[in-house]
Amino acid sequence: MFSAGRGDEDFLAAESARAIEKRSGFVVDVIVRGHVHLRTVAEACPFPAAELTARQLHGTYVYAPVTPGRLEGIDSAAHLPEEFRPEDRSLPLRPGRPGPLQARRVPAPPRG
Repeated sequence: MFSAGRGDEDFLAAESARAIEKRSGFVVDVIVRGHVHLRTVAEACPFPAAELTARQLHGTYVYAPVTPGRLEGIDSAAHLPEEFRPEDRSLPLRPGRPGPLQARRVPAPPRG
């Protein structure tokens, strides 16, 4: 987390991506979300966050809205007791087993 005195989310993401590329030599996608958006996501959490530890609740942020169609290829029942529930530009995840999370690939929408 950081604060900046200038620029919107898109400007800061582009500036951060350029700085990472300059320092590391490779291109990365960067997503920047403002504090209002992050607070809204936290307040709208579909899981009982007050009853969970940080290891029991995770969030993935994406650059475009998470629509049900993007997730239709994922068999939710096959991953129980893990749960995920799509929100606007985030995907809250409640791991159901102790230990490291198994990676889940959310298909990206076409850029344009």
